[in-house]
Amino acid sequence: MTHWNLPAGTHALIFDCDGTLADTMPAHYKAWLAMLGKYGIPFPETRFYAMGGMPTAQIIRVLAADAGVAVSDVGAMVQEKEQGFLKHLDAVTLIEPVVNIAAAYRGKLPIAVASGGYRDTITRTLDRLSIRSWFDAMVTAEDTPRHKPEPDVFLEAARRLGVAAAGCVVFEDTDIGLEAARRAGMVDVDVRPWRGKG
Repeated sequence: MTHWNLPAGTHALIFDCDGTLADTMPAHYKAWLAMLGKYGIPFPETRFYAMGGMPTAQIIRVLAADAGVAVSDVGAMVQEKEQGFLKHLDAVTLIEPVVNIAAAYRGKLPIAVASGGYRDTITRTLDRLSIRSWFDAMVTAEDTPRHKPEPDVFLEAARRLGVAAAGCVVFEDTDIGLEAARRAGMVDVDVRPWRGKG
């Protein structure tokens, strides 16, 4: 297990899902390329990782605007991309160092998942890893009006856990997720060094 010490004053742990608990990013990227390719919208891999944590609809709008492509039904594009990801669900694996921390503290501290992903996709990802029952709360893109780097998703997770924001530690794998945790007044932990990706 990755050596990690619980900071003094910690009352709850909050975990992002994609790229933090679950190695889903390659499957998500395949789904993105398949869907966007039909519209001629490019999505370089570096930009894909930079936009991690943003809801699918928001990413589509930004990419389409940048490419000068008019998109009329973002909802249908979201649906297609999420369905494409689910086709690759069997390729999803757990990120062991992070899951080990969740395992060590479940039942001892309140723990939550807080993600920019959609509820159905996150639920099925956690089910794929057989860890959904570990978490006392789950907050997804549908649950807050603003998304990372805004702090809303983490503040809502703290509210549902019944703990103060200052007592929460957030595990994240993206710059915008870490920024959201800081804006929420929480301790942020960057898990990227633990999974060997920078």
